[in-house]
Amino acid sequence: MRIVVAEDSVLLRAGLERLLVDGGHEVVAAVEDATGLLDAVTRHAPDLAIVDVRMPPTFTDEGIRAAVLIRKQDPDVALLVLSQYVEERYASELIADSTGSLGYVLKDRVADVEAFLGVVDAVGAGGTALDPEVVQQILVRSRRRSVHERLTPREREVLQLMAEGRSNASIAERLYVSAGSVEKHISSLFTKLDLTPEDGENRRVMAVLRYLESEDR
Repeated sequence: MRIVVAEDSVLLRAGLERLLVDGGHEVVAAVEDATGLLDAVTRHAPDLAIVDVRMPPTFTDEGIRAAVLIRKQDPDVALLVLSQYVEERYASELIADSTGSLGYVLKDRVADVEAFLGVVDAVGAGGTALDPEVVQQILVRSRRRSVHERLTPREREVLQLMAEGRSNASIAERLYVSAGSVEKHISSLFTKLDLTPEDGENRRVMAVLRYLESEDR
């Protein structure tokens, strides 16, 4: 395959290039930042781009944002994202829009050269290679988001006030509704959050914890 490598570390970039060449591939460009990656993909039209998530200038998410852009502009280019962590937002976007030719693998999983080259071959051939940790974190994020979206705006208000430690009476006073109305909202959100009566008094605490999780996404 004709491959572009985007990795800011000089040593790792050179190491990847050597491994790929020894594995029978052609590295048409090896670049250190997202701008160079986009330019190289446009200029060389590679079969595969291997992309580090964090690259200059901010070393946050430049690489994976560039990968998302490549997937939109050049869908025929296979993408293999290598990272030391999971960038959930863009990883979710890449995976949701993907029909194949995509890999997202944590760097500490590819110390095995043979396994790494196997991932390269699989992704280049149109397959998908997702690190189990990547999948797990994306599913957790998706669950948190869906929990939040199940609730009505009023139920979210009630849950937010519960998170502040307010009693039912205090919530009713704050929202200008009856105590009975608050109880109905709380019963409804317990149901939507899959908190059964068997959970007892812990339901209130568990509901608040799920609210805090859904906000921290």
